[in-house]
Amino acid sequence: MRGLRRARGALAAVCVAAVALTGCSDSEEAPPDVVVTGDAGVAPTLTYVAPLQVTETYREAVWQGTGPALVDGAPILIDYWLENASEATLVRDSFSGSPRSQLLTRADLGADLYETLSGQRVGARLLQVAPASERGDEYPTATVIDVLPTRAEGSEVEPLEGFPAVGEAKDGAPTFTPVESKPPATLRVQPVLRGAGKQVVASDTVTVQFTGWAWTSGEEFDSTWASGGLPLSFSLQDVPAWQEGLVDQPVGSRVMLIVPPSYALGVTQSEELSGQTVVFVVDILNARTPGGTAP
Repeated sequence: MRGLRRARGALAAVCVAAVALTGCSDSEEAPPDVVVTGDAGVAPTLTYVAPLQVTETYREAVWQGTGPALVDGAPILIDYWLENASEATLVRDSFSGSPRSQLLTRADLGADLYETLSGQRVGARLLQVAPASERGDEYPTATVIDVLPTRAEGSEVEPLEGFPAVGEAKDGAPTFTPVESKPPATLRVQPVLRGAGKQVVASDTVTVQFTGWAWTSGEEFDSTWASGGLPLSFSLQDVPAWQEGLVDQPVGSRVMLIVPPSYALGVTQSEELSGQTVVFVVDILNARTPGGTAP
């Protein structure tokens, strides 16, 4: 009996150590034979024999992340690829559009995806195979999830003389120190951090974090950081000033845009900011061309 107790204790220890990779459980069901191929940031290819027969959710790290650890209840940004594992057919994905921003909570993600993402780090690629559920999909699913950064991760760029100073708060949000000099009459662009991703093109849909301030007072008028830190996706064609300023900037960058009132912006058409120069600090988290392939 004592030896049996020791063996059970050893099995439990192995299970705890491996849970982030394999979803270890008390059952003897063999893990599903699913092979995931493809590079980071690119839609994955899943290879398996359909239909997959699974009775419980299986989890595996295709590769581990090396970025910041995900924080329970905090914003996350993910790409996903979900297949009907009965037919090996694509059901839905984000790689053909924009990444999905949500909070790391059971309420936002559902129990299975929450468990898969808990304890992971930015940069991870994860596989989740789940059985059919009365509360979810009516067929078994095979899902690949890429965990993306929610803030810029580039190298520092020496600021140009005369530009306002940009710092960083503890939560990663940019801070802004106004200057007393006269604002420039033309759009000015100053990289703060230079990323290593693909360069933005004018037709891209971008996913960003940003904060906007009035040049003269330094008063903040809008921020994704202040509204829960959830990144925002939109077409650059809808915001000409950002389109002009962010083109050729690499993904992963933090960029300051000084926008004069000659550019049409919804904020500067308000009574409070009418005729004023405004400053945006933008973290470029993702950029994709509609109808193209993910980088």
